[in-house]
Amino acid sequence: MTAPLTDTALRRLPKAVLHDHLDGGLRPATVVELSAAIGHRLPTTDPDELAAWYFDAANSGDLVRYIATFEHTLAVMQSREGLLRTTEEYVLDLAADGVVYAEVRYAPELMVNGGLSLAEVVETVQEGLAAGMARAAAAGTPVRVGTLLCGMRMFDRVREAADLAVAFRDSGVVGFDIAGAEDGFPPADHLDAFEHLRRESVPFTIHAGEAHGLPSIHQALQVCGAQRIGHGVRITEDIVDGKLGRLAGWVRDRRIALEMCPTSNLQTGAATSIAEHPITALKDLGFRVTLNTDNRLVSGTTMTREMSLLVEHAGWTARDLRTVTVNALKSAFLPYDERTALIEDVVLPGYAELL
Repeated sequence: MTAPLTDTALRRLPKAVLHDHLDGGLRPATVVELSAAIGHRLPTTDPDELAAWYFDAANSGDLVRYIATFEHTLAVMQSREGLLRTTEEYVLDLAADGVVYAEVRYAPELMVNGGLSLAEVVETVQEGLAAGMARAAAAGTPVRVGTLLCGMRMFDRVREAADLAVAFRDSGVVGFDIAGAEDGFPPADHLDAFEHLRRESVPFTIHAGEAHGLPSIHQALQVCGAQRIGHGVRITEDIVDGKLGRLAGWVRDRRIALEMCPTSNLQTGAATSIAEHPITALKDLGFRVTLNTDNRLVSGTTMTREMSLLVEHAGWTARDLRTVTVNALKSAFLPYDERTALIEDVVLPGYAELL
């Protein structure tokens, strides 16, 4: 008999998240405190009101307003002190939510306004993540966090970010991504960066199939060679009455992970409701879907909340949650033996207690 899926039970479950942005996951109180120290003006200096402001902006249906929220988190991430604190807290918040493995992504080029070099940004973030992992392990809630470096697809420093991913691949950086405005900025614009990563055997994912449709997914996979797809909700446009088109069949049959973020997709208009979010239909069709938060502060969410929403509104069971967790670890940018150990030694035993 399966135990009830209460929030308390869900929070205890081991979780894996592949798609979560560092600059979208800060603590409101930390943003307030660090902003005061550097003289950055916020919409409000009350942490609870600031959290509500972020959530309202994310749910406004205005993509410009949504993106503008990052101005305030990035403002406090331009110094060594700000980066160390926010990254350490980032890890501790994941651990408190039951996350055992995470891949955090960020664009170093967005954090150099305080005088840090690109390499210094990466070094500082890795130092903060290491401190957070050490504290989490000491508290009995170990979590492993790998880093994905992002290039901003609408700017001209993507190759530099790819070079950083190669340079730091033995120092905690596990892969690469491109982020930013999807529509109008196709991934093939940065083909030289992806070819470089392939030559150097560095895995990468690409944001695709969210703001733009099937052509972006096709290009990310077949032209650029991505191993995973960030979001990918619009792959459903290649599925008619349960019959998969060529691209959808390729994604499913080759076990290409879709990094799906239900709450975020609602906020950006890529989905209409949790109940009708493509993640459920794609799961049932055998796609390797994974569950993610995208931006925890901006979306007002956690992995526990994402799970709870799917249980409440889409009828998900503990077995469904176990499936997407195992999916995430199977597609994590980690060596095979380390992925297998996390699945067999941590995730499956954790779910066995509930099931």
